[in-house]
Amino acid sequence: MDAKQNLFFVPILLFFLCFSTTCHFSFGADSISAYRSLSGDRTIVSSGGNFELGFFKPGKLSKYYIGMWFKKVSAQTVVWVANREKPVTDKYSSELKLVDGNLVLYEKGTEIWSTDTKLKSSSVVAVLLDEGNLVLRNGSSNTTVWQSWDYPTDTWFPGGYLSYDKRTNRTQIPTSWKNSEDPAPGLYTLEIDPIGHQFLIRWNRSRQIWTSGAWNGQIFTNVPEIASGSIFNFTYISNNHGDYLTYFFANSSAYIISRSVMDYNGQIKQFGWLPDQQKWSLFWSEPNTQCQVNAYCGAYGVCNDIFSPLCNCLPGFKSRFEKSWTSGDYSGGCQRYMELESGNAYTTGRKADIFQIHSHMKWPDNPQAFSAVNAERCKSNCLSNISCTAYAYYEKACFTWNGDLFNMQQLSVDDSNGRVIYIRIHSSGSSKNNKGIIYGVVGGSIAILSVLLLIAFRRHKSGIATVIERAAEGTMVAFGYKDLQTATKNFSEMLGKGGFGSVYKGTLPDSTVIAVKKLEGVSQGEKQFRNEISTIGNIQHINLVHLRGFCSQGNKKLLVYEYASNGSLDSHLFNPKKDESILPWTRRYEIALGTARGLVYLHENCRDCIIHCDIKPENILLDSFMCPKVADFGLAKLVGRNFSRVLTTMRGTRGYLAPEWISGGAITAKADVYSFGMMLFEFVSGRRNSEQTRDGKVNFFPAIAANVIMGRGDILTILDPNLNQVADVEEVTNICRVACWCIQENEHVRPTMSQIVQILEGVVDVDMPPDPRGLQVFIDNEDDIVFFTDKASSSNLHIQSDPAWASSFVEEQYTNKKTQGSKIQECESD
Repeated sequence: MDAKQNLFFVPILLFFLCFSTTCHFSFGADSISAYRSLSGDRTIVSSGGNFELGFFKPGKLSKYYIGMWFKKVSAQTVVWVANREKPVTDKYSSELKLVDGNLVLYEKGTEIWSTDTKLKSSSVVAVLLDEGNLVLRNGSSNTTVWQSWDYPTDTWFPGGYLSYDKRTNRTQIPTSWKNSEDPAPGLYTLEIDPIGHQFLIRWNRSRQIWTSGAWNGQIFTNVPEIASGSIFNFTYISNNHGDYLTYFFANSSAYIISRSVMDYNGQIKQFGWLPDQQKWSLFWSEPNTQCQVNAYCGAYGVCNDIFSPLCNCLPGFKSRFEKSWTSGDYSGGCQRYMELESGNAYTTGRKADIFQIHSHMKWPDNPQAFSAVNAERCKSNCLSNISCTAYAYYEKACFTWNGDLFNMQQLSVDDSNGRVIYIRIHSSGSSKNNKGIIYGVVGGSIAILSVLLLIAFRRHKSGIATVIERAAEGTMVAFGYKDLQTATKNFSEMLGKGGFGSVYKGTLPDSTVIAVKKLEGVSQGEKQFRNEISTIGNIQHINLVHLRGFCSQGNKKLLVYEYASNGSLDSHLFNPKKDESILPWTRRYEIALGTARGLVYLHENCRDCIIHCDIKPENILLDSFMCPKVADFGLAKLVGRNFSRVLTTMRGTRGYLAPEWISGGAITAKADVYSFGMMLFEFVSGRRNSEQTRDGKVNFFPAIAANVIMGRGDILTILDPNLNQVADVEEVTNICRVACWCIQENEHVRPTMSQIVQILEGVVDVDMPPDPRGLQVFIDNEDDIVFFTDKASSSNLHIQSDPAWASSFVEEQYTNKKTQGSKIQECESD
């Protein structure tokens, strides 16, 4: 056979080989026409390769669906399902095709699903767009007659929308999957509320379990992070036609694989794909805690959103659907081992039901209250009513519950909201349960012993450390010290060191990369530490580093954070290793804005105002999208209210401390504003504020910038030389003006972080700032000038014109000063 014959037969051979093996066919096109259809493994792919459409089988189910998924994501992530209520059993005997202008799914000739467009046209074509939208277009007019965005499953894309059309009374309602493996409609929906100009999460299409709060023209009042995130811009429009909510990438030139999901666990979540780590990263979620989701643990389930598992059955109860329960679907709830019997115990002769006491609980929903002489009378009242399932006696009032109990939560012993409740069970239910417990203890002991022997054997053979249980999404994990020691290879790779401790890189057994901070000087007890951690762990914002877990064993206190692949901001500002590491001005501006938004959330949107106390470039981390994330927030609370040790350690990063640290005044959120302002100057210059030249002189950049701002020079001449004066003059001017306002000696003159965000967003203008008194010494080049007044001694402090000496003097004054008690003022958000 000659070469020409080989060239002829090779394609034919490959063709037949495809049918002898399992091959995946794609049309190499983004559309289905009247002459093409989808069946078996055939798919279509959007023109830019972002999305793919075809048959898929979720999880372990044996049924198939027509769906859309991300083409460029390694783990198949389905974002839209056509026939979610009617799956097919065989994808090879099923076909998706166009019939008389309709896109129809057939299985063995039977219609399963249809777009029901009723166009009756042969020129219609189905096109899969790169935005994740499947559309039907009339070829003759090229108009869109149907689109999948109008019929969302559980996912909402950038550019997509939630809407309510007043003319047709029609809404787009993303509905959760039934569970992680079943795309059938679940219990939770995301809906527009045109009356309140907000969006809601509803349970079972009836009960509202969460609201975004009203749109005020810039943000939703309860979700500032989604309107103030540095990656997306949200827009809400309300007019005579209806209400319309959408979001887009803030940087139109960037494309990030992202999705917003109405999750089957009742939370709306926004994810971004991390290509370097090959996993989804959670940007934000609402409600913040899982236990806030209505009926998440089902009837008689008790929720605990700090530790795994999230849901447990009460003693005397067992999971109603064991298979679903073990897979993480708790909605089925729990049931008694022995059901209650009707009839009065005194007349039937059976033993009376008993009540089990449960302390530190959040009560179930819908109690009935009435006055009672004592707890015994309250108990008798419940016992006499067969439908009464629980009672509580509190402050001379009796509370009873009839029917199933929902939304119970186990609280910590220090939580003042914890109450005592008595749950009713059958008189023999406890003994049966105890018998089961005995069997369970014996069997469990044997199993545990076997596991321990196996672990010991494996450690002996290969030195494998204890496997770290992977955190359930959205929950915190209590790690063992040895686990983190293994994950970090005995803390061998240090990422950085700060006033609160050192940070090390680690890797969990599931290949998740983490950052582990070893805290120094933590004097809190176990319970207090865990309570503080639970508070910080529940704080989620796109511009705040996410806390994954912690370790607390004796004096060993460690925090486990998400890993930011692009490191800290200082490495990009001050020590760029290559040209690609140099941050362009547009990126610096975005990072400044994102950092400000994160601080707004800490100062104004948390239950308690959280003052960072250590804002500096080292504590601003950058993820794979170069999105800024404020790190170490809340650590000031963890190490205690005496900051002298921390500030003494901060000598290496001097120059960010507000004057009130030295003057003895109360420390408020305005101390963070001062530090932020000093950091803004470094965004402009690309170097430390205080820098010594080769001839021994010291340049203090804030003084130089203030001098230029007052009209004594060209603003671009003070820009980082690496930028080659490529920057927006108005933006550079605004940042320098904001920075000068931030570092005013009088904290009442400084703006709030929310005002700073409005300025950087261009919503409001910034006026010419007064000369900062602390910089006047450098601007006027005087030898001796008042820097600030020491309120404690009522004497004026004088600082020489050497900025390095000034910084040392300030720190020395603080170190020598003996202040008593806390300097932080706790503040409640509005």
